[in-house]
Amino acid sequence: MSSPLLFLAAASAPESGGIVDSITKISTDFGLNVPSILAQIVNFAIVAGLLWWLAFKPILATIGDRQKKIDSGLKYADEMKAKLDAAQQAAEAQLREAQLAVRQIVADAQKAAKEISEKQQQEAVQRADAIIAKAQAAIELEKTKMLAEARTEVARLVVATTQRVLAKELSEPERARFNEAAARELTEV
Repeated sequence: MSSPLLFLAAASAPESGGIVDSITKISTDFGLNVPSILAQIVNFAIVAGLLWWLAFKPILATIGDRQKKIDSGLKYADEMKAKLDAAQQAAEAQLREAQLAVRQIVADAQKAAKEISEKQQQEAVQRADAIIAKAQAAIELEKTKMLAEARTEVARLVVATTQRVLAKELSEPERARFNEAAARELTEV
């Protein structure tokens, strides 16, 4: 150990006493009390040890625990961010699937509506055809009925006219014969 104090002490010390004498001479020259310095060094070491054991070590442990908590919190935050990203991607995928499903449902609904519309249109055409057929049948029936009534009326008029022209009353067989003859002639027309 070559400290400047020792060097100065060795240089100024007489050669016969050695190092211990030189330290005592320096301590007396500078007014140092070696036992007091040693006591202060021991006291300092005790206080430093107690501070280390009672203050610094728990503080460092607390700092270490806090650092671990911070690290685990950051790790948890990273995990949650990854989970959030995954959840967002899953939600977007589900949204895309839902949009596709909605489009398919709309397309199916439009197709079904078109089929229903066509079916209803065909049913309407069938009902209209049925109504037209019924109307034609009713017209035909009415025509037949009117022709029958007209024949009957014409036959009655022929008989009435014949009675007046002949100025005599016709018997029932004559009247039937005239009616039949008039009906034959009307059906031929």
